[in-house]
Amino acid sequence: MTETFQPLSSIVIVGGGSAGWMTAAALSDTIGRDCTITLIESEAIGTVGVGEATIPPIRNFNQRLGIDEATFVKETAGSYKLGIQFVDWARKGHSYFHPFGQYGAEFDKVPFYHHWMRAKANGEVEGPIDDFSMCWAMAKAGKFAHPEADRRKIQSTFDYAYHFDAGLYAAFLRRYAEARGVRRVEGKVVEVTQRADDGFIDSVTLDNGESVPGEFFVDCSGFRGLLIEGALEAGYDDWQHWLPCDRAIAVPCAKSSAITPYTRSTAKAAGWQWRIPLQHRTGNGYVHCSEFISADEARETLMSSLDGAPEADPRTLRFVTGRRRKFWDKNCVAIGLSAGFMEPLESTSLHLIQYGILRLIALLPDSEMSPLLAHEYNAQTQAEYERIRDFLILHYKATSRDDSELWRYCSAMEIPDSLQYKIDHFRNYGLLVADERELFANPSWIAVYLGQDVTPRRAPALAEMRRTMPVAERMGQVARAMEEAVDQMPRHEDFLARHCRSPLAN
Repeated sequence: MTETFQPLSSIVIVGGGSAGWMTAAALSDTIGRDCTITLIESEAIGTVGVGEATIPPIRNFNQRLGIDEATFVKETAGSYKLGIQFVDWARKGHSYFHPFGQYGAEFDKVPFYHHWMRAKANGEVEGPIDDFSMCWAMAKAGKFAHPEADRRKIQSTFDYAYHFDAGLYAAFLRRYAEARGVRRVEGKVVEVTQRADDGFIDSVTLDNGESVPGEFFVDCSGFRGLLIEGALEAGYDDWQHWLPCDRAIAVPCAKSSAITPYTRSTAKAAGWQWRIPLQHRTGNGYVHCSEFISADEARETLMSSLDGAPEADPRTLRFVTGRRRKFWDKNCVAIGLSAGFMEPLESTSLHLIQYGILRLIALLPDSEMSPLLAHEYNAQTQAEYERIRDFLILHYKATSRDDSELWRYCSAMEIPDSLQYKIDHFRNYGLLVADERELFANPSWIAVYLGQDVTPRRAPALAEMRRTMPVAERMGQVARAMEEAVDQMPRHEDFLARHCRSPLAN
């Protein structure tokens, strides 16, 4: 006999912000009104505004929801992002660019970067590999246009993401979700009631006495992990010995220059500072390690390096980098900061929310609430966090800076075997080894390796076997094509003004 199970009839999301409203929007778009979706949030509880810079997969999330890009950028006072400029990470006075796109253009069966490494070793090229990034050519010129679909054109070799106001994005998605039947309840959760027989969450009680029952719960309550940790005690793996920063001070400032189409990360004595340009302001923050700098010193470091007048008082955030041991436990999934925290060095905060949601949709349970689904969700999410963790650690480990306690600690620290294995391959053979599910593809690893002086002992063997290929001529053609293409593109600010100017822009 075939057993039948009932689909979920109610989902309760605890917490708003980007995590809560992204979850509500995606679930309401996917399952419609057959299942009631309730989101509980309190206006009295602030949200963490560090998720303003993104990576290209966010475009897929918006497209899945049917969101028009120009409308989205306008409504969130957004701008376009071609990558991240890293300043003073390898050593003081040095910078490199992590692009959203490939290097060069393929003109042989051997990858472009193989040829570049051989040419560099032989003295045939002088500058950094950044010189062959379409993203960097556009970024440093302050230009932006959408990529071309024609793979024969150099304009097809880049990708892009966005900068936007996370608060405006949450409000935008709230309107989207409520139009699709999501019910918002104002209030703070003060009690979580669990079933006596199996410990599943039965309901939550608000500060006004209202009880909100549900079959399935999504914890978007932020660092507190009100459900996943407070009630279910899922546990937490602390990665601070690899990623030692544990504080961030954030403050917006007035826009004082052109809106650059890239994020900037500047290494400081005890951490790093972000700069995120929006249409109406610039987002700034100093991620740092409290062991190596006082709160007052960190604040002064940030406030003295703003390029515009501050528009609010700086806010301090405390965190421990790491992840839950269980992201899904019983009838609860943690998404966003309640699931874990990866410092925003590579703009992965919203990505982890996005893929947590998509993974939940793919494995959505019914009334059986099979533990197999939770096991698979946890296994996939754990692996994703660990792959991103290793990429972030690389930035700290691969440095020759010895001018402060933080950088001396990082250059000497032991790292995960999984990362050391990758570094060994690149340092010895110029080769990239990666899991096929890596979020950051080959160009990202190349950018950080070469940008932070992880220099291969020799070029990959394949490049040495293609000596008859006129590499210098081909590279010259690529460079000229890039220059001509960028010359024809509009200024980033002109593109924004023409297609998606925000009412908040000044």
